[in-house]
Amino acid sequence: MQIASIEEKWAGAVKEVTIGATKESGGTRESVVTVGGARCIPFMDFDGDQGNRPVIAMDVYDLPPENLPEPLLKHYKDVMNDPASWAKKCAEEYGADLICLKLDGIHPDKGNRSSNDAIKTVKSILEAVSIPLIIWGCENDERDNEVMPKVSQAAAGEKCLLGVATQENYKTITAVCLADGHNLITQAPVDINIGKQVNILVTDLGFPLDRIVMFQTTGALGYGIEYCYSIHERGRVAALSGDGQMSTPVICDVGHEAWRAKEAKATDEEAPQWGSFAERGIMWETITATTLLQSGVDIIRMYHPKAVSIVKDHIDQLAMKV
Repeated sequence: MQIASIEEKWAGAVKEVTIGATKESGGTRESVVTVGGARCIPFMDFDGDQGNRPVIAMDVYDLPPENLPEPLLKHYKDVMNDPASWAKKCAEEYGADLICLKLDGIHPDKGNRSSNDAIKTVKSILEAVSIPLIIWGCENDERDNEVMPKVSQAAAGEKCLLGVATQENYKTITAVCLADGHNLITQAPVDINIGKQVNILVTDLGFPLDRIVMFQTTGALGYGIEYCYSIHERGRVAALSGDGQMSTPVICDVGHEAWRAKEAKATDEEAPQWGSFAERGIMWETITATTLLQSGVDIIRMYHPKAVSIVKDHIDQLAMKV
């Protein structure tokens, strides 16, 4: 008896985006990271080409973040006042594929640091590590429009991934990424229609789709992950079905969202019934990341080195080291 094939063939594909530039391409990175390229549902390699493997970006802040739980803080307290050392630790000890620099310190309510401070931080990280860099603004429109153009120019030639462009605030950062040769993050509030609209807006300004990575605001385990998953899944199916404006790779913010959950922050004394405080946050971050991988995420921003190691091993197993 012949068994019918259940292979599912798709007309579209996710575009490839390359982050980072080597000396031969005008930058200083020793290696680059290429994401996207999938022609099938995640990890369903019998349906088609899986494209490039998902990668891990580890977060580094220009300003020491407040209220980090001790199981996380202990890994970074020796470097939190030095973003370059922090980035170096993530790259060389914890296996980050990319560094995501979060410029929280330029926010008016979190230090209001100057453009020069931001530029110094970016340059110090570029000197400290050889892997590609994501530069994420403070998400205050006025400050980002003031600071990010100067940061972009300071990193010109490095082909960083810069963000974020939103429906209300996209013109300035799109223009500077276009001028300085960077890739662009487009953001939507977990809304597939707004996500597509932002991509339309930036491409109407002449920005190429193969330099865009989409960001749908991430929900952690227990805090909207089901809805977040469904939006990512719908976006990936749209891309594979031939919708060009949805065909960009996707980034998600797992570390920040997972570690601000009460289940990750509550101590053994506060919640003895929830299991070990030392392991709980790691599990929360790991499960959030591995769940979203199945929805079609290409870049995962993460915090804890043990969670990073587990997720990398998970990707190895799902991708069968291909």
